[in-house]
Amino acid sequence: MTQLQPMDPNEAFAELGRIRLADVDVDALLDKIAQLAKRTIPGADEVSVTLLHGNVAQTAAFTGDLALQLDEVQYEHGYGPCLDAAAATAVLSVPDTGSEDRWPDWSRAAKEAGAGSSLSIGLPVHERVTGALNIYATEPQAFDEDAVTLAQTFAGYAAVALANSHLYETQATLAVHMQKAMENRAIIEQAKGIIMGDRRCTAEEAFAILSRLSQDTNRKLRDVANALVTRASEPPE
Repeated sequence: MTQLQPMDPNEAFAELGRIRLADVDVDALLDKIAQLAKRTIPGADEVSVTLLHGNVAQTAAFTGDLALQLDEVQYEHGYGPCLDAAAATAVLSVPDTGSEDRWPDWSRAAKEAGAGSSLSIGLPVHERVTGALNIYATEPQAFDEDAVTLAQTFAGYAAVALANSHLYETQATLAVHMQKAMENRAIIEQAKGIIMGDRRCTAEEAFAILSRLSQDTNRKLRDVANALVTRASEPPE
């Protein structure tokens, strides 16, 4: 396991708050969350982030193979602390995998893989996706009350960052669609102007001609308009 320099929690929270959403995608943000959690939460040896969409779960970020392996054991069996934490946005602690009996198959696999304890904290991402911050330790009883409280606080900052990222991507996608719609509208208006000049007709009649041509040729209205504008802009032979 890669050992990273411990990080002051306030510095980690500030770093999460400073992330420029225009510069990072969701994958990079999730990786940042996992790496910061590993450096910030006392006792953490490896960290992962589970995303749960309906009944489909995946590990979206992880700091080491141990975390990924123990997440995937849960996905295979359909139950485990990270899945339950994600589904209920709850805090689930496993103080000792050797004596844990709520998820016997997983706890046995965790013990054999070298994990002594774990902590999973639910992350509300947005209305259709929840997640969990999963913190694994090689030693039993690795997370005391202070560590659990800190992990919950960290998860709160992480959830805000993820929610803001989702909102940013939604708004950015909307802006792209609006720009595209404006470009399409401009092309259609140009095509209407060409038809009005050629046919000496009104704007409504020009649009009706474009629409009929679109239907007759089974092409999108924008494509028909673009072809007409392109043809009109070509120099005469």
